[in-house]
Amino acid sequence: MRDLSVDVAIIGGGLAGSLLARQLRQTLPALSVAVFERSTESSFKVGESTVEIASHYLSRRLGLSSYLYDRHLPKNGLRFFFDTPERDAELTKMSELGSNGFPPLPAFQVDRARLEADLWAMNREDGVDLRLGARVMEVNLDESGARPRSHRLTVLSAEGETLDVRCRWVVDASGRASVLARQQRLRVPIDDHGIASVWGRYRGVADMDQIHDPAWNKRVRFTHRTLSTNHFCYPGYWIWFIPIGRGLTSVGVVCEHGVFSDAMRKPEGFAAFLDRHRAVRDLLAGAEQIDVMGYKQLAYATTRYFSPDGWYLTGESAAFSDPFYSPGSDFIALENDYITDLIRREVAGEAADEVRALATTYDQYMRYRFKSTMLIYKHLYPVLGSYELLCLKWSFDIASYYNIWGHLYINDLHLDARQLRAELRRQVPILDGQERFAALFHKLGVELKRQGNYYRSNLGQFTYGIEHIDFLDEIFAPRSRRRVMEVNVALFNLIRDRAHRILHGPDAEVPPLDLAAFSDQTLI
Repeated sequence: MRDLSVDVAIIGGGLAGSLLARQLRQTLPALSVAVFERSTESSFKVGESTVEIASHYLSRRLGLSSYLYDRHLPKNGLRFFFDTPERDAELTKMSELGSNGFPPLPAFQVDRARLEADLWAMNREDGVDLRLGARVMEVNLDESGARPRSHRLTVLSAEGETLDVRCRWVVDASGRASVLARQQRLRVPIDDHGIASVWGRYRGVADMDQIHDPAWNKRVRFTHRTLSTNHFCYPGYWIWFIPIGRGLTSVGVVCEHGVFSDAMRKPEGFAAFLDRHRAVRDLLAGAEQIDVMGYKQLAYATTRYFSPDGWYLTGESAAFSDPFYSPGSDFIALENDYITDLIRREVAGEAADEVRALATTYDQYMRYRFKSTMLIYKHLYPVLGSYELLCLKWSFDIASYYNIWGHLYINDLHLDARQLRAELRRQVPILDGQERFAALFHKLGVELKRQGNYYRSNLGQFTYGIEHIDFLDEIFAPRSRRRVMEVNVALFNLIRDRAHRILHGPDAEVPPLDLAAFSDQTLI
């Protein structure tokens, strides 16, 4: 056995771990960082689509903007298509929710294998001790409260040598393997959000932008649909198309357990499932299926993200919600920022009690953030297949994202302990309000199905998804809590009003409510 001493040990060299290693070396160059990655080479993974918070993190925090534009693809937002009950609509006839130009905040479609390989090279050049083919066999945590602490890892190297690794901080970034999280029994199943996923790569998928239909092209002002994360939406499931460069497209399905079958995890079963949808079938005609993978259950939670004793979880080692709005990399951005900040403060010599208290605050906030995210997906899958319903829900979700979460992150308010404690004090009415709106969307879906109107607008319609957002320029500077709440109240009343018009007709009118009413009464 050989001894190895390092300041920070990161278990896992995937996206979360590699980004954290880069961030630590850039922020705290005096610290030594070692990454222990079980694989010997990078490989295809899902999670290719970033959204605004993650892109802000990659570009601003990590300085990867030029790299991303050079080696990956710009993303043209999220785009949603809707079908008939028979799933036989042509793509150009489907109703569509999406942009008519590149969104105001940049995002990217990334080739995960390329990104991780490039990060490995960048990190090695920057002094990170990257150990490929290294398996972490055991973690012994120092929770004595002493400084400097000494966590110990037993690692089996690619050459078969056993390493006794000592470190001041240890981070579990091992993905779903969750080496430390499982050892500490932190994993919490989420039984009320039963979703599965199957996905694969295809070569030679048809280019949407080469479809010659003047009216269809003009309605989005000739913007590049292919560069969007394209969702084909059905009751209980959705199908994604994400370009990842070099002629490859990631294609996958996320579905409720009632839709899923084990046959879908086999290449022929996955192809047969996709083939039942005309528009999807047309895009895949002549394309080559490269590989197929899947999970029977996607969502799970954790009882802890960050310990006051210097051990932390980031990425999928901690928790995963749902890929519908591509939130995974947003969580990595938050978690890595918090881990880096906690280590920075300890290195700077801040009082131990203060750093421990801050670790608890960051941990509580991440658990609140995850609860809030899960409520976005509550009752989502039954309403997915209706253009009217998903347009309404999208309007609520995207405006809330910009007004609250995007504003906090862009202005670094997520690193302001006073701000976070204030957010935590207000979490109950916020979560209650989300519950009310989840119930509203669910009830609206039930009623439209009962009336036979669920599919009534699924053909021939187009909605530009952010036309109702008139506050976007405000989110790039700190705002008063009052202004954030004013935007929330206006949004809540807009969505409630639209819901009543969908259900009762265009002349339906409802009186506006104040903020408190949205958390304590039925909305429809």
